[in-house]
Amino acid sequence: MSKNKLCSKCILDTTIKEIHFSQSGVCNFCYMQEIMEKKYPLGKECKQKLDKIVQKIKVKGKNKKYDCIVGVSGGRDSTYTLYNAVKLGLKPLAVHFDNGWNSDIAVKNIHNATKILNVDLETVVADWEEFKDLQIAFLKASVSDAEVPTDWVIFSVLFNIAKKIGVKYILQGHSFRTEGSTPLSWTYMDGKYVRSIHKMFGKKKITSFPIMSMLSYFIYSIFYRIKQIRILYYIPYNEKNVIKLMEEELNWKDYGGKHFESAYTSMFQSYILMRKFNIDKRKLHLSALIRSKQITRDKALSIISKDPFVGGKEMIEYTVKKLGISLKEFEEIMSLEVKSFKDYPTYYSLIKRFEPIIKLANTINIIPDSVINKYF
Repeated sequence: MSKNKLCSKCILDTTIKEIHFSQSGVCNFCYMQEIMEKKYPLGKECKQKLDKIVQKIKVKGKNKKYDCIVGVSGGRDSTYTLYNAVKLGLKPLAVHFDNGWNSDIAVKNIHNATKILNVDLETVVADWEEFKDLQIAFLKASVSDAEVPTDWVIFSVLFNIAKKIGVKYILQGHSFRTEGSTPLSWTYMDGKYVRSIHKMFGKKKITSFPIMSMLSYFIYSIFYRIKQIRILYYIPYNEKNVIKLMEEELNWKDYGGKHFESAYTSMFQSYILMRKFNIDKRKLHLSALIRSKQITRDKALSIISKDPFVGGKEMIEYTVKKLGISLKEFEEIMSLEVKSFKDYPTYYSLIKRFEPIIKLANTINIIPDSVINKYF
């Protein structure tokens, strides 16, 4: 078996299908981040852009109880987004989707942050049997997208609540400087994909949470003019400094690995993705930090040389028991042939067909950069 080719600048390699390299060995994901840095340069210019965005949000939300929505998970990025929204003088409503997998630390982080910042919190709680059924369906589909049920439902919940209360802005907690861009072959999501997987492998009717269709997404974005803003693009983001700030001001506690505020995410990313799909998502996060000069390449290589799964047999048994399946069923799922989103009905061909229109919508800030970077 040939050894994976590694980027000469970051630590991404040929385990990513979409990766390609320049003559100097630098990968396309590094160049993508360079483009984003030029579009969102930190300093006076970026601050002026953020000030204009904040002013627009305030004008649209004048005389309203809330002028924006922030999805919160108890994690670092969403908490820091909420913190900055308040510091910028906005009136956010914090929204949390409880899928049944919250760690105790994540719950306390949400409580502490919203209380200290004096922000209202709305929590949408999924019926456990329904959400469990959806998660098992994705595991049986044998795709690397088994976190998509949570991600897409959160997306759906935020737009749903924004429309309901008349808010025009959703602030998302993502920074390309610390997270990078997830390859399409690693994670794909749209409403048709979620519904088709559930129809094939699920058993229960879903009524306790929304699954937004592509049509609904465009209605929300174009007709209701609900915009997604990633304010962390405009703000310096040094992980160590941010963690220290939140620990001191928000009584925030670390929960371990990236996105491990969820017990399921911890198990899925550290065990299932690594062992079944040969996907190590730490590479994305660490590569972004290398490009942002927050960590050395040698240090990042040292980190990924170690197995991220530290839960042992107890974590596997806990996850399997909570999902309501046997260890034998779980082992059968792990041994299934690996599939791709392209093996199931999705909106992907439609998205590609309307690429020029979607890119035009991006230029007028209706469709966010994240969509363009991921699908095109």
